[in-house]
Order: sequence, then structure tokens, then C-alpha cells
Amino acid sequence: MLNKNEIVETVKMIDSQNLDVRTITMALSLFDCISESGKKTADKVYEKIVRKAGNLVATGEEIAARYGVPIVNKRVSVTPVSLIGMASGGYKEIALAMDRAASETGIDFIGGYSALVQKDMTDGERAFLDTIPEAINATEKVCCSVNVASTKSGMNLDAIEVMGRKITELARLSNSFGCGKVVVFANAVEDNPFMAGAFNGCGEGDAVINVGVSGPGVVKCALEQVRGADINTVAETVKKTAFKITRVGQLVAREAAKKLGAKFGIVDLSLAPTPIVGDSVAHILEEMGLESVGAAGTTACLALLNDAVKKGGVMASDSVGGLSGAFIPVSEDIGMINAVRRGALSLEKLEAMTAVCSVGLDMIAVPGDTPSEVISALIADECAIGVINNKTTAVRIIPAIGKKVGDEVDFGGLLGTAPVMNVSAFSPKAFIERGGHIPAPIHSNRN
Repeated sequence: MLNKNEIVETVKMIDSQNLDVRTITMALSLFDCISESGKKTADKVYEKIVRKAGNLVATGEEIAARYGVPIVNKRVSVTPVSLIGMASGGYKEIALAMDRAASETGIDFIGGYSALVQKDMTDGERAFLDTIPEAINATEKVCCSVNVASTKSGMNLDAIEVMGRKITELARLSNSFGCGKVVVFANAVEDNPFMAGAFNGCGEGDAVINVGVSGPGVVKCALEQVRGADINTVAETVKKTAFKITRVGQLVAREAAKKLGAKFGIVDLSLAPTPIVGDSVAHILEEMGLESVGAAGTTACLALLNDAVKKGGVMASDSVGGLSGAFIPVSEDIGMINAVRRGALSLEKLEAMTAVCSVGLDMIAVPGDTPSEVISALIADECAIGVINNKTTAVRIIPAIGKKVGDEVDFGGLLGTAPVMNVSAFSPKAFIERGGHIPAPIHSNRN
């Protein structure tokens, strides 16, 4: 439990430094919902989500009121739908059932319209990928993720090519907005509580509570107190602050699991920014001494931040997981948005930064006429970083229909505003059209 001094510090973090629990996510297994028809499977999926997660929102609000800790989102993730619908093929029916259950329970989002195709694809999985644009466009709260690469398996270039096309199709169907609910992964994790990539992995239990904490504003305020100190002091300050933030998440996660009759899964330490002033990862990096995020030294500062957050967090919780680090979504971070606007931050620099932080090219807007093979190639580049470095990377990219470089797309809420970024005009079409499978790196052979 928190001691008296920790409680006082926590109250200060909440009142003036934007500390919150970003999400309580209930992860549910749907293997017991598999039936011979799409309708029966969808009906069972709807029933289980409503039965298990019906009290999730009320429980989150009760815990928030009891401890005075804001809990921003209440979410559900489920077993990858490509697996659940394989016998019946009723993928879109399942998506609609998930959306209906999400609306009835009052949760913010539901993740798990997902597939794991890092090595190859079955006919059923190919059929599932084809449904993504229509299913995501037809639903309000359903989120989609596809794992197309892993260090152990290599990179499925066929799946990468498909996802480039499907993201382009979805952008046209949804006037770009649906693309904020689709992410393409390398090395996806099974216990991630953050959308759009959350799903309940095959190694997880029947009902599990995973919590994502946040607190970029808290870290920024802590670093303001050590201005002029050496970089060792900066690292130590971030580490101690991450410890305090994680303690709050641990408390909320255990309490929620107990009240909901679920198992406590993990606390995800990721610093998840918002468009609100004072809640920016970019501003943390600038507090370390950068004139602007995107300047030379940005990747080094981000590496320090990510490592120190992990070191502090793992000491505060007996179960750290998910992605755990620092997110750098452009549209969701006011500091990143402003850096793009002033020309300090390019797509190429963002790609370099993803080698040392959580996830990857996140909430990036590109011109609406960007060819699908360019989208695929950006996914391939990001997957290569993840595969070679044995880390999770991802792409959540938005072809901004009718927009050109310098324009902006306003998503509203936590999704924020995305300035449209420049993409190389040179074509990767012949590379993407080769198809096939990029082999796993030599260091994957550890058995």
C-alpha cells in the first residue's frame, strides 16, 4: 500500500501534473465462443463481453472516486477474432457484436479484431484481412491490430502488402478517421492494455485486468527541479518518478481485479501523452536540453527516458508488462505536433526514434494520395527495426484523404491533431510486389 508521504505526492501529481491511470483494460478469452455459424459465434461473443465486462465502467468510476485517481478509459480486449471466426467465417458479424457489446457496457474501445500472420497466412486469415476496411468503418469502438513480423519468424511481406492496401481502402471509406483504429505490429505482445493494439493473447487467462498508467507531465515537472544537473541525475530522477507513478497503477489494477472477479495481469509503464498542454513526451525530451524534439540528440534522450522508466517501474510492481516505455504518437502529443509544424521533426527522424522507444510510427498523417505500396514499405521498415532489435514496433498511419503536406487532420479528443508529413517520392513498388517472406535474423536461432 502507499504510505503517507507517497499519498501526499500522488495528490500533487494528480492536481497539477496530469497524472492519471490512462486505462483499465479487461482482457477476455473468447475461445469458448467458437461455434459452427457466424451468428452463433457473434451471439456468444456479445453475451460474454456484456456478462464479464458489464460492471467495468462502474468499477473504474468507483475506484477513481475512492482514491481520487482519474481513470481516463475503460476498455476491453479479446482473443484475436481471426482465430475465433475461423470455423464460421463470420468476422464482420463478430465485429458488429463486439461494437454492440461495447456500446451497451459503456466502455470506450474494444480491441482484438486482430490476426497473427507473422510467418504465413491461412485462407481464413486472408479472408479476415479482407474484411478489415468494411468492419472498422461499420463500427464505432472496435480496434484492429495485425502482427505481420517477429524476431522468431521474420517478416511476412505478403501480409505487409495486403495491409498497405487495406489501410488505403479504409482511409477512403472512412474519410481517414478509421485508420486511427488500426495498427500493424512486429513482435506484438499478448497483454498490451493500450488501443488500438490490445488483444488477449493465447497464453492469457479467461478474464484478466491490465492497467496502463501515464504521467508525462509528472516526469517533466520532476526534471524541472534538476535543471543544470548532469545526465546521471536526469536518469535517476526519471527512474524515481516512474516508481511513484507505477505504484498508483499497481494499486488500481489489484483493486479492479478483485472487484471484477478477474485476475490481475500487468501494469504497463508506458508514458502515453495527450494533446493537453503539460502532458507531452516531447516536452520531457526538451527539458533534457533539446531546443526542439527532432534536433540532434533526440534519439539519445529518448533512449535514456525509455530505459529509466522501465528501471523505475519494475521495482514498483510485481507484474510489469505490455509495452512499457515512452510513446511518441504525433497527433496525440502537443509537443510532437508543434515540432512537426515548425519543421523540426521529420518522418525519417521519427523512424530513428522508434528504434529505442515503445511501439513506433504512431498516428502519423501522410498525404491522401500516398500509394498503398508506400504505406506497405513504411510498415516493412518499421517491422525491420523491431525484428532486428527484438522489440515491439508498429505503424498506425493515416492517409489523409484530400490533404497535402502542411495540412492538418483534426481527430478530436485524445487522438488530437495530425499535421500531414512529407513522404519520399521515390517508389518501393517493385520491392513490395516481390512478396514472399523475409527470413528471421540469425540471432533468432536461440534454441
